[in-house]
Amino acid sequence: MEHGADIETYQQYSRKKLIDFSSNINPLGIPPRLEIKIKDDIGNLVRYPDIKYRKLKKDVSMYLNCAEENVIVGNGAVEIIDIFTMIAKRVIVFMPSFSEYEKRARIHNKEVISLDLDENFKIDIEKIKSVIQPDDLLILGNPNNPTGLRIDKNTLISIYDIVRENEAILLLDEAFFEFCPTDYDSIKIFKKNDYLNICILRAATKFFALPGLRLGYGCSSKELVNRVYEIIMPWSVNGIAESIAKHLFTDKEYILNSKAYVKNERDYLLSELRKLSNIVAYDTDANFILVKLLHKDEDFALHFFLNRGILIRTCSSFSNIGRNHIRIAIKNHHENSVVVDVFKELNKL
Repeated sequence: MEHGADIETYQQYSRKKLIDFSSNINPLGIPPRLEIKIKDDIGNLVRYPDIKYRKLKKDVSMYLNCAEENVIVGNGAVEIIDIFTMIAKRVIVFMPSFSEYEKRARIHNKEVISLDLDENFKIDIEKIKSVIQPDDLLILGNPNNPTGLRIDKNTLISIYDIVRENEAILLLDEAFFEFCPTDYDSIKIFKKNDYLNICILRAATKFFALPGLRLGYGCSSKELVNRVYEIIMPWSVNGIAESIAKHLFTDKEYILNSKAYVKNERDYLLSELRKLSNIVAYDTDANFILVKLLHKDEDFALHFFLNRGILIRTCSSFSNIGRNHIRIAIKNHHENSVVVDVFKELNKL
């Protein structure tokens, strides 16, 4: 399974309508007031979006509290990741991590330096020091996918210092960052550096439950922003995404409710899963949980859950992780209780 959310492929293997635990989307769904706004904006589809995204950049800059000249936007986070791999000399990734980092790099015929996370899925800074060169691109998930772990603040600052000293670029993929505890914000940390040698990337896909909209955004240095816009396709961001961004970013009630809801359900799931003897539920800062199966493999688990109406994410497509790992999203409480019951059933085998 290369990516989650492939309901169409797996529905044929289940007699029940599948609950999708393979896709890590905000369980509260689309912000309620957004549905009305989208309907109101349908008429604007007869016009091209602003090719320079002036209003969109302003909305993003206000949400992230950075200067408009530092804002970068694209057709989903993956488009921006793709362009950064194009402009890099080599690409450094830690494994396991999001498969598109390596895939995008290889499509552009870039050398990929693959480093392993340690046994606790943490980054070994010494490994970075041993390989990094000028013009390299180091891509890190924060939090990482599939492990769900954020980078410690001090570790992140140390990594950034190494990147700058070596005249490389750090691409920080924070697609799941809004789900995390709020003890630090990388946007604020690196603002004093004018985001030199770094791009901090987020997306509407996960937190705002809009994977079909395709809106990636973030902050980078003025120089890197300009380099990306020299390559990116014109009108990359669609008109609907452009017009509703302000309503996404200013919906404070939805944002706060989402953070609190996911935290409560994360605590519930971890508590229940850790009562079971045949699995290991790893710590997570994100809206998904990596689970190790002690006596079964992912293929058995996939079909076991499918037979009970649940699609999980197998993890063999991630490098440096065994075939006895699966990933589940954090969903609404009813669905989470359903998946807990299936894990309890699996635990008896």
